[in-house]
Amino acid sequence: MKKILMFHGRECPHCRVMHPIVDKLIEEGMAIEKLEVWHDEKNADEMRKFSEVIIKACGTDLGVPTFLDKENHRAICGEVSYVELKKWINQE
Repeated sequence: MKKILMFHGRECPHCRVMHPIVDKLIEEGMAIEKLEVWHDEKNADEMRKFSEVIIKACGTDLGVPTFLDKENHRAICGEVSYVELKKWINQE
C-alpha cells in the first residue's frame, strides 16, 4: 500500500483545515503519516530530504501543508479539497 507523508506546522491555519480531511482519508484506509515540521527538527530534516520533489511541485519554498508520495516522487501543497486530495493519492 502506498504511504503518503503529510508535512504540517502545529500553528498553520491551512494545516488545521486539512487535518479533518486527512483524518477522514485515514479512516477510509489511506496510509497517511502526519509529520509536524515547525517544532520537530527530525521531521523537518525528513521534509528537506525531498526538497527537490516538493519544490518542483509546489514552487520555491518548503511550505506546509505538503503531501508527499515518496514511492512515486510527487507532491501536492496547500489547502486542497477532500476530492482533490483523494484523487491525487490514488494516482500512480
